Amino acid sequence: MPTTAAQHCMLCQRQVELTFHHLIPRKMHRRAFFKKHYDKAQLQAGIMLCRLCHKTIHRFYDEMTLAKEYNSLALLLTSEKVQQHIEWAKKQR
Repeated sequence: MPTTAAQHCMLCQRQVELTFHHLIPRKMHRRAFFKKHYDKAQLQAGIMLCRLCHKTIHRFYDEMTLAKEYNSLALLLTSEKVQQHIEWAKKQR
């Protein structure tokens, strides 16, 4: 999981060290459905998140749910659980 210097998390907007989150988890890339419906660029697409947000997303949803239902930043932001987490995370250091 690559990390970068302090920037803004794409969910909570905190300025901290970030990690790359694949919008379609890498575990799903080898499955026939994803190979058929997504090109390589779409499979590699992702967003930069702080560790707190990244861990929370994976705690809330399994890989298949993330891949099929929350495979974009806009879709992640529609999740009530993610919205509640963002409100809490914004208050953290």
